[in-house]
Amino acid sequence: MNGMDNLVAGVDIGGTNTKIGIVGQEGEILAEDVMGTDKYPDFNDFTIQLSGTIRKLLVDIATDSSLKGIGLGAPNGNYYSGNIEFAPNLAWKGVVPLAGKLEQMFGIPVVLTNDANAAAMGEMMYGAARGMKDFIVITLGTGLGSGIVVHGEVVYGHDGFAGEMGHLTAVENGRLCGCGRKGCLETYVSATGICKTVLQLLDKYSGESELSRIPVENITSKMISEAASGGDRIAGQAFGFTGEILGKCLADVVALFSPEAIFLLGGLANAGDLIFPPTKAHMEKSLLAVFSGKVKILPSGLSENSAAILGAAGLILREISRKDPC
Repeated sequence: MNGMDNLVAGVDIGGTNTKIGIVGQEGEILAEDVMGTDKYPDFNDFTIQLSGTIRKLLVDIATDSSLKGIGLGAPNGNYYSGNIEFAPNLAWKGVVPLAGKLEQMFGIPVVLTNDANAAAMGEMMYGAARGMKDFIVITLGTGLGSGIVVHGEVVYGHDGFAGEMGHLTAVENGRLCGCGRKGCLETYVSATGICKTVLQLLDKYSGESELSRIPVENITSKMISEAASGGDRIAGQAFGFTGEILGKCLADVVALFSPEAIFLLGGLANAGDLIFPPTKAHMEKSLLAVFSGKVKILPSGLSENSAAILGAAGLILREISRKDPC
């Protein structure tokens, strides 16, 4: 496959927005657009709009026949079935046959996975994990997602849902998670989680932070990062605590998968030295001796906006090349 006659679409479906890109063989995004996911509570309406957007993007660069496949990244996306299954932050409830529906509409291969697995695929094909066979990508957004790659293959498990690191129990009987359990990792290590940590610290150390002057409902992880960079003690403590929780959990994950590297992607990862050093320090402190000093914690080599699009595109490109190696 090469040239403008062999393109794929990469689609990143989020709870609020869906990002669509037309991608070339080398991972170049040739055209892209965004549509509102939450504007289409009816699944059929969404697929009609999505297919129309893909065709619209093709108009200026190629023909419909140039599109060889579509890759999709979505919450609770099941690689095996091609369905989105019981995604809590999407309007479509139950099991949604997205890949099958688009295959019928376009007559080309369509592959679906969850958004973190798509990011891992993108990292391996186009990002900082090129040449690596064993690594983990952790997406730090509203929640915490993870894509695990072993021997160059994304780990899906027997049912398509392996790799839910966000729901490891980080704190026994801790914060209530949206999944219904308590103490899940993503309730501490995420944009939502660090905001909760700051609120707890502000309650304990009232008046000792510039964040105390902001209405609690308006505090964001970006504000916390900016305050910490400016020397705010409470904000700095929040990042230290967040890195400690993440590092300890990563030590357990390393014992299971022995990755060469762990990549952090998303909002909290953009905090750089505020999150990476404490995470690395606490991981190393908790590691089995055999793993000490072997595992790198690195920023993603892809931009936050393009990672899932490129990952979804890379997923379908890989599927096509396996079926037609010539």
